[in-house]
Amino acid sequence: MQVDPALVLFCVWLAAGDLHAEQVKLKGQDGSGRHPIYKRSPDMTKSLMTKSEQLLRIDDHDFTMRPAFGGPPIPVGVDVQVESLDTISEVDMDFTMTLYLRHYWKDERLSFQSTNNQSMTFDSRLVKKIWVPDMFFVHSKRSFIHDTTTDNVMLRVYPDGNVLYSLRVTVTAMCNMDLSRFPLDTQTCSLEIESYAYTDDDLMLYWKKGNESLNTDDRISLSQFLIQKFHTTTKLAFYSSTGWYNRLYIHFTLRRHIFFFLLQTYFPATLMVMLSWVSFWIDRRAVPARVPLGITTVLTMSTIITGVNASMPRVSYIKAVDIYLWVSFVFVFLSVIEYAAVNYLSTVQERKERKLRERLPCTCGIGNPDDMMIDPQITGYGSMDINTMGNYGMPENGGRQERMLAQVALNDPQMASQMKPSRGYVNIWIDTHAIDKYSRVVFPGAYILFNIIYWSIYL
Repeated sequence: MQVDPALVLFCVWLAAGDLHAEQVKLKGQDGSGRHPIYKRSPDMTKSLMTKSEQLLRIDDHDFTMRPAFGGPPIPVGVDVQVESLDTISEVDMDFTMTLYLRHYWKDERLSFQSTNNQSMTFDSRLVKKIWVPDMFFVHSKRSFIHDTTTDNVMLRVYPDGNVLYSLRVTVTAMCNMDLSRFPLDTQTCSLEIESYAYTDDDLMLYWKKGNESLNTDDRISLSQFLIQKFHTTTKLAFYSSTGWYNRLYIHFTLRRHIFFFLLQTYFPATLMVMLSWVSFWIDRRAVPARVPLGITTVLTMSTIITGVNASMPRVSYIKAVDIYLWVSFVFVFLSVIEYAAVNYLSTVQERKERKLRERLPCTCGIGNPDDMMIDPQITGYGSMDINTMGNYGMPENGGRQERMLAQVALNDPQMASQMKPSRGYVNIWIDTHAIDKYSRVVFPGAYILFNIIYWSIYL
């Protein structure tokens, strides 16, 4: 059979056209000229990873129960790193502390196979699926776990089942302070950690490394206190309805800085007391000068006492600062009373002298009263007596002459009989200046003695 060459060429042309169209189609889908089946094939260099829940067999166990339930108590070690000691409040009697709280225990349910014996670290999402110790802070007022930028919680699981659980917490806890020596006091506060549900039959809480389990930042400082020391203890706490629980204590001792209170309280109070002594050198007749000075110092002391007590709790006992301020207030108040006594005795003395002057005989015949006073035969005083008397207790403007004339009248028997009812006048010759003179010595001496006793007791 003879084949037409033209027909053969036409068939070859059609076959070539179909092959070219198929190649164009493949290139349009892949862009590289390869068949799409090679693109969808998996990367054989990568191995499939097992989920952490499957590796730890989370779904195979009941983590609502503690490890080794029904057996001996599970040991849970604890260590703490104190990051900061934020505030100490005397008014609320509490303190605020930020710390890293770490727990160590072993849960064989979390053990897993590992070729390199490396641990696995998780965040707070896995913590909610396993058993962790239920620690809480005894006598705490407020506490929270930091959550910036995520919850500050870490869970680290080792292949043999050992677990490290760490969290960053800020807690405000109660601190019973004894302010009887305030502000020269030393306070000891405690942070107490305990399991809420598990007694010592189920959970044994202990410091992992003893006293070395507590670490502090060397940069921790407070404005009013000097941190003297941190230390740890362990005790058992008993509740009548539930039983005995292990309790861990973090004790820290604080000594208050005194310099602030010296500047704000003690020095101003001392200066007010010293200012009240200025009135002893002011003339007793200068009433407008002495009275306002006394009132000003009393009101200033009252303001200082009010300011100190405004920032303190209303305790039912006396504090060291109260003793100092109230004794200083008494000294200031006594300086006002001293002037009242001086003024009163001066008035009584002048009244007595006025009455005596009215009862004296006329001295018109006396040429010079000064000469008469100097004459020992008349006055009964020698020159030494006159010099010794000086102006002691004698008012100005002729007061000395009037008193000497009164003494002359008393030396005259006839006049003495007439003035017998007034012999008490001789005994009432009180030098009102002497009260101020004695006060200049007695007040500072007594206050200095008080300060010596006060600081020797409280320092």
